[in-house]
Amino acid sequence: MSDELDPRRARLLAEAETWIGTPYHHMGRVRGAGVDCLTFLVEVYEAAGLVEHQEIPFYRPDFMLHQSAETYLEALLAHGRLVETPEPGDVAIFKWGRIFAHAGLVTDWPWMLHAAPGHGVIRMRGDQGKLMGRQVKFISAFGEP
Repeated sequence: MSDELDPRRARLLAEAETWIGTPYHHMGRVRGAGVDCLTFLVEVYEAAGLVEHQEIPFYRPDFMLHQSAETYLEALLAHGRLVETPEPGDVAIFKWGRIFAHAGLVTDWPWMLHAAPGHGVIRMRGDQGKLMGRQVKFISAFGEP
């Protein structure tokens, strides 16, 4: 990675920073009012102009305990590709329950922004706390600039 950040990544990270402190709310999509880990990613990528508006079908808050289909992972892979080493603006998705069901936006791995129940959108390390030891994959929506 060069020292100069791709302007798309910089725009994405700047948008994500504006969401810090937004409360956690299952399927919420409003900065300052409520968001969950999926809707946080969708809203940030949309606001940064990197994806078109995404309609999200209803999902239960505990979907990861009752299904085996990797719907969250597959949806992210429809917009990106797996990478070994994440760069700023890539997504870290964690196995939670039976499937990959929690994600955050990498700022400088292991640092990331994510929406967590009881905390809202926060900056934290993806290798500590409840995320420590969980299987993680990294997805990049960025190709060569």
